[in-house]
Amino acid sequence: MDFITNLEIGFMAALSPMNLAYCFLGVLLGTLIGVLPGIGPVATIAMLVPITYGLPPSTALIMLAGIYYGSQYGGSTTAILVNLPGESTSVVTCIDGYQMARQGRAGPALSIAAIGSFVAGCLATLILAMLAPPLADVALSFGPPEYTSLMLLGLISAIVLATGSIAKAICMIVLGLLLGTVGTDLNTGFSRFTFGFGELSEGIDFVVIAMGLFAFTEVIVNLERHERREVSEIIVKGLLPSAADLKQSIGAIVRGTGLGSILGVLPGGGSLLASFGAYSIEKKLAKDPSRFGHGAIEGVAGPESANNAAAQTSFIPLLTLGIPSNAVMALMAGALIIQGITPGPHVISSRPELFWAVIASMWIGNLMLVVLNLPLIGIWVKLLKVPYRLLYPAVLMFCCVGVYSVNNGEFDVLLTVLFGVIGYLFIKLGCEPAPLLLGFILGPLIEENLRRSLLLSRGDVMIFLQRPLSLTLLILAAVLLVVAILPTIRAQREEVLRE
Repeated sequence: MDFITNLEIGFMAALSPMNLAYCFLGVLLGTLIGVLPGIGPVATIAMLVPITYGLPPSTALIMLAGIYYGSQYGGSTTAILVNLPGESTSVVTCIDGYQMARQGRAGPALSIAAIGSFVAGCLATLILAMLAPPLADVALSFGPPEYTSLMLLGLISAIVLATGSIAKAICMIVLGLLLGTVGTDLNTGFSRFTFGFGELSEGIDFVVIAMGLFAFTEVIVNLERHERREVSEIIVKGLLPSAADLKQSIGAIVRGTGLGSILGVLPGGGSLLASFGAYSIEKKLAKDPSRFGHGAIEGVAGPESANNAAAQTSFIPLLTLGIPSNAVMALMAGALIIQGITPGPHVISSRPELFWAVIASMWIGNLMLVVLNLPLIGIWVKLLKVPYRLLYPAVLMFCCVGVYSVNNGEFDVLLTVLFGVIGYLFIKLGCEPAPLLLGFILGPLIEENLRRSLLLSRGDVMIFLQRPLSLTLLILAAVLLVVAILPTIRAQREEVLRE
């Protein structure tokens, strides 16, 4: 009964005119950035974080969430029609989706992608709604030692699942933790790592790092690439899939939804691993694997269901434990912190209208996406003809205005440019910036809970080993790190990520 009552509260909040408008804006922007290669949800959400200052928390989160799961829809459209994935999660969809389009079956491919995304999104949202409250109740029993160990486990998981070298991922996490300590120590009142700059006395603003490492870096990286986009529009006829198409796709949609729902919860996992994993599973289960790569509809249904399910369930660690599972969730956490809300189990208990409004908006947003995507296919393809040289100056201008508006200071803009250059160097060195952002978000929280734990134990570090739950979490973190370092596992991991 409580579940139904909470859903009623959520739908009442989500169906307010303001929340509906921002939900529509979020999914529309998400579809747009999914269609346009080179501008992902991370960069877009980083740009839009300053806008959330003037919005109610639930409205801000509804819009940002819509951008995230909306981008999964948009990426499939161009992957199928022009063999150009707007999102990294849609790379697998190109393999069979584009072949279907070349065979005159673009309509069924687009429809199955939309149906799979809608079904997966709705089911994964239901999983989120059912699992999050009990997990939050468990998390409410955590003390400072358990939180410290849990956040350490989250950081280790992000290191293990990060793309590229484990050593580089560890370095990025540590750098993020160090950047999180910049500013005035609240316990002692001493300045740390400010280097005489008074503007750093309150620390580095989250918006500065997010925009610099993602929005600015994304622009710089794409500008050095030679722009090649030969867009030939494929005429879409007969959107409705046949009974045979539906029969072949049902199993793939169910399996993709299940896999995506699980991988979305894992720190560092998410939509990309889910889509690749779903494609591999469908190919292995197929009676005739040779069909894949030549227009197998399961190769569209499985990955598209998986990446959308993962996008929804990735909210579970953030809203129940306060741990971002990927870079987008780290940005969501930053947006909540800006609003004065600490992500974690207290969100559900103290702000139930916020949590349930976001849940309800996901069902509404998924319905909006189905209505939006299929009728507007022609417009989305035409947008691909917009040259980058016109697109990126507008992105940079929007970033600079957004950063300046945070504190009305030029220093923040200069710092953002500096982080943009640093982010570009990270890309050249093969370092993924997402772990740095996770370290920056979790660093102050780990420090706070570590200090509280040591105060409780009067400086005895054994408190982390004497409490069973804390000890269990630390053992899991150690096992994860040791397994990842083993030569055999490391070689297999690198091979999977390279593929």
